[in-house]
Amino acid sequence: MPRAGHPRPPTRFTLLVLLVTGCLLALTASPARAQQSEADVFVAQAILAYEDRRYDEALAFLRQALAQDPDNLDALYYTGLTLIAQRKPAEAVEPLERARRRSPDDLALLYQLGVAYFSLKDYDRAEEPLTKVFRAQPTADGVGYYVGFIRYRKRDYRGALEALRAGASTDPDIQQLSRFYAGLSLAALGERDAAAAEVQEALRMQSTSVLAGPAERLRDTVLAPRRRDQRLNIELRAGLSYDTNVLLIPNPSHDPIAEAARENRDDQASLGEIFSARFDYTFIRTGPWEASIGYQYFAIIYNDLPSFNVQSHLSTLGGSYTGKVAGMPWQAAVSYAYDYTILDDDAFLQRHTVGLIGTLVEGPVNLTALQFRYQHKNFSNEGNVLASDVRDASNWMAGFLHVFRFAGDRHLVRVGYQFDAEYAVGLPFSYLGNRAIAGAQYTLPWWGTRLRYDFDVHFRNYQHFSAIFPTNSPTKKVRSDVEQTHVVRIEQPLPAGFTLAAEYQGIIAKSNLPIFSYDRSVFSLILSWQY
Repeated sequence: MPRAGHPRPPTRFTLLVLLVTGCLLALTASPARAQQSEADVFVAQAILAYEDRRYDEALAFLRQALAQDPDNLDALYYTGLTLIAQRKPAEAVEPLERARRRSPDDLALLYQLGVAYFSLKDYDRAEEPLTKVFRAQPTADGVGYYVGFIRYRKRDYRGALEALRAGASTDPDIQQLSRFYAGLSLAALGERDAAAAEVQEALRMQSTSVLAGPAERLRDTVLAPRRRDQRLNIELRAGLSYDTNVLLIPNPSHDPIAEAARENRDDQASLGEIFSARFDYTFIRTGPWEASIGYQYFAIIYNDLPSFNVQSHLSTLGGSYTGKVAGMPWQAAVSYAYDYTILDDDAFLQRHTVGLIGTLVEGPVNLTALQFRYQHKNFSNEGNVLASDVRDASNWMAGFLHVFRFAGDRHLVRVGYQFDAEYAVGLPFSYLGNRAIAGAQYTLPWWGTRLRYDFDVHFRNYQHFSAIFPTNSPTKKVRSDVEQTHVVRIEQPLPAGFTLAAEYQGIIAKSNLPIFSYDRSVFSLILSWQY
């Protein structure tokens, strides 16, 4: 924000002129005037160093300027500005407060002083200078968000909404956070439909899998592999579920953003219904060759949070070739899938996935599969967002899975590993990931009851700064996540092709940015029928 009296920052040419003029004045003027001019020369040199991000050098010039003129307003202002740039807001407060005493109505000083206190989480002291700037210039870059956040913490929800909606910013980080807290304020005021729209959009901008990912994993869990003993296979499923954290509210922390997201959120849990249908038809079965086409429909309906309902349409086409090498059966398979996901009756995500799987059966106990996959993701309703917020991406994955088989596949142990790289249009969403996989299945000796446990842990290291923090925040970090998924399942085969399954899915997400850390538990009871 430019200083009062300076509609735009001084150009480098202007600063050089100031340097030369100051030196001439220092040689010809009276001692007092020469001392002041020499301080101005040091300030001009400091500004040049500041613009080149040579912050230590800038501070050295500013110390010399203040030694000549302790009350030099520009020297005090740029000292605070430089210390904020060095992520030292506690040290920036003192020179900015001295400058405010000399010029109490300077909006640029008040803005930087408020930002320094805000960075220190001293919101009570940040409120007065930032509010003064907001009243004079409500569209000043970012000030609406800062004032809105402070009012939200004080439970002044209407005041927060007023500031967040009046504010403006060219920074996509501030834009995202403003929508997020506007949604939380609307929820606190009881305007749930409007709140859902705001929070839903903000959450969509945080992660490629915040909403769709857990539902997709649940879909993949309840949709078992197709039967291969006939050309047409049909599977229908219906069930009940209870989700403890539909909104992915973050865990308790000392982070003000994460804590604000937790306030007044007593509605993140919901009962729901699950429906799925799967149809596969094998249209080629000639010797070692086989090809099939399929369609899957999956839906989860949240009774208490209908704006987070998910529907998925998945079309598949695949082919395989089976042979033997050194007496060991092997199979190569290629597949294509098109996935269309709907969130709250609105288009949300389209994906094209191409996979290649090679499987080798080393013997009655060992089976190994190698997998390569390419996936293109295209998110809907992103035509009006900045390039840094676009989550459209390409994901490449390679991995293996080894299965230990016992008692004719009644008992199984699985271990595997996957590496994936996501390259998104919006750089904050690009990451490199490593996933470890483990699991086991045990079939009881009576009634054919199957017990199953699956575990995976996904390490995602993002390659660019996350957009969840403001640009000038001293806590801005490159995001790093660790997400664990535990699935415990009990299946009981029933007569006439029915199966009853009870399942628990637990997700534990940890991140160095607390807003992305959450726990989620989903309990399900599902009845399926196969033809």
